[in-house]
Amino acid sequence: MRQLAKRIAFSACVLLTLSLAQAQSLSDKPIRIVVPFAAGGPTDVLARVLAPKLSASLKRTVIVDNRVGATGGIGANFVAKAAPDGDTLLLGTSSIMAASPNLTLNLPYDTVNDFVPISLVATIENILVVHPSVAAKSIKELVIYAKANPGKLTYATSGIGSTYHLGAELFASQAGIQLTHVPYKGAAPAMQDVLAGHVALMFDNTSSAIPNLKSGRVRALGVASLKRYPALPDLPTIAEEGLPGYETTIWLGLFAPAKTPAAVVQALVREVHEAVTSTEYKDKLMSLDIQPRTSSSGELAAFLKADLAKWARVVREANIKPE
Repeated sequence: MRQLAKRIAFSACVLLTLSLAQAQSLSDKPIRIVVPFAAGGPTDVLARVLAPKLSASLKRTVIVDNRVGATGGIGANFVAKAAPDGDTLLLGTSSIMAASPNLTLNLPYDTVNDFVPISLVATIENILVVHPSVAAKSIKELVIYAKANPGKLTYATSGIGSTYHLGAELFASQAGIQLTHVPYKGAAPAMQDVLAGHVALMFDNTSSAIPNLKSGRVRALGVASLKRYPALPDLPTIAEEGLPGYETTIWLGLFAPAKTPAAVVQALVREVHEAVTSTEYKDKLMSLDIQPRTSSSGELAAFLKADLAKWARVVREANIKPE
């Protein structure tokens, strides 16, 4: 009888624990996805594709909240300081989570310690594009020209510390060339000056670069990933063109505030996976030249740590001073 009583008590304890975990992981309040960039950009567009799919998976309202400023820092800091209940999530990018910490003095949040990773939701490839007036027709020709004309080639970015900036510095470092940086307040004005021929080249994401490629307003020299981009099968990777291992893929993932209960994190991982692997989500992203991705919490954490180390090395070698 004592053994039976112990088994019954143990079973009751297990059931209570599971019940409490389930209660922790469930809520009927709306979930807020904080986008740290302005409406209309790739991150915002992706969030608005993800929100209804995640809402259907969770059976809860999911809203998109744009909190703009400080190169994504305002939105990230808002989520870092939010209640750790799973109701406020950050749609973080490799730029604000891995690049900015290496270039911003007194950053008000710590991307490793103030957040818990949920899952990757997408990746976006970058393409090196040049104005048609640039004589180089390939990466190899561009490198030859740049070596013969140190600092003459200019490159536009969406701002100091962006992945476009660090990606260009990594490219210059690996190629052994000097480029002149022309930073802008956003990718759109940067591209406008490349289209106008005021700046020679730019690393741009596929979703905004491809329409300009199709119109002939810019010319693509290489894709900044380790594999060729499916929509542009004839475009070589930069790695193929003499810079082995070169990669500056943008990743996007969901993060919750640190100390969010494990049961809540696990529930979010499960539901995000269901949303991101849905046919509708994948088809919509592919139509926008964005690659749908999913991951475990640990895999996203590994992505973040690897990028933090990579960009730290680029900043150090390029002697870029944090601001």
